[in-house]
Amino acid sequence: MRRDPANIKKIIGVISVVSLMLGKTTFAQTGLELYKPAKETPLHYVCKETKDKVVIDGKLDEAGWQQATWTADFKDIEGDAKPAPPLRTRVKMMWDQQYLYIAATLQEPHIWGTLVDHDAIIFQDNDFEVFIDPDGDTHQYYEIEINALNTVMDLFMGKPYRNMGEALINWDTKGIITAIHIDGTINNPSDTDKEWTVEMAVPFSALSFFNKNQRPVENSLWRINFSRVEWDTDIKNSKYVKQQRPEHNWVWSPQGIVNMHAPERWGYLVFTSKANTTFQLPPAEEAKQYLWQIYSAQLQYRQANGRYAKSLKELKIPEKQTGTNKEVYTLSMESISSQYNASVSGSNFPGSVNINQEGKVYSNRK
Repeated sequence: MRRDPANIKKIIGVISVVSLMLGKTTFAQTGLELYKPAKETPLHYVCKETKDKVVIDGKLDEAGWQQATWTADFKDIEGDAKPAPPLRTRVKMMWDQQYLYIAATLQEPHIWGTLVDHDAIIFQDNDFEVFIDPDGDTHQYYEIEINALNTVMDLFMGKPYRNMGEALINWDTKGIITAIHIDGTINNPSDTDKEWTVEMAVPFSALSFFNKNQRPVENSLWRINFSRVEWDTDIKNSKYVKQQRPEHNWVWSPQGIVNMHAPERWGYLVFTSKANTTFQLPPAEEAKQYLWQIYSAQLQYRQANGRYAKSLKELKIPEKQTGTNKEVYTLSMESISSQYNASVSGSNFPGSVNINQEGKVYSNRK
């Protein structure tokens, strides 16, 4: 669970005590650098429906798991700008009418864990983390963390920390089933282990906050990402001891910044029951990049002027933009000193997509 750096307080106000308790750390990146439009293209995964019964035991021996494809190996959270992780991590997924199934293997020569209480701050151990935003609006999303002892921490975010969101840590993923399989021995420094495997069934009903049904249908598109926290350790008195240095952050779809709580940078997850579905990015998704340009520019403008810009002209952003597909997009914005709404429209998707000062993205259909 990578955190916002403390100096973001200069931009968005005081960070809550709850957020600090969850371990936000000051990193090398500062302030507005975290909110520049992403350079990385989010990865995608085609999630196939399974009709088979799945037993959650961490062993992945069901036919459905054998047919599911692995993701690409995890990279550093900042992407190719940083060295590739020395230990392999990868994920596969499938679904049925009740659950999203997630499996991950984490190569690890020294498997250890200390935390056994539900909702402990799990990233203080080596862990595996899941981030899910079912409707892709960057608000009302979920985080699940698990360590090699099968201890879970889960939380709900009404909005990201950058927008003064607070973690609702007393939210639980009701009905979740998890299991860990250890290929080796846990908390035994005298031998060399191979890997640990996470298997979980996440009920769609648990993700239906505010009575909003989140059960996917054919071609439903979610935003999702996965993170692995890895601490360097020494062996002292036959025990693992963490070194006094920052943790490693390895992810499936690189964020480009040391912060997982930027849901617009997560990967895409498409649900299908068909055998040969290929991923196609909806046209409106390309258009959203212009919304994030406006969002970033407005943050910079407000920092310099104490208010939001009233027009795109003040931000030096043209109203007409040409995308990589040669599509021409039209940008517009309504603003007062303390809030704004920006939109982009194009002939290849209906209506418009919009963003407000809190970074919430939504669609207006014609």
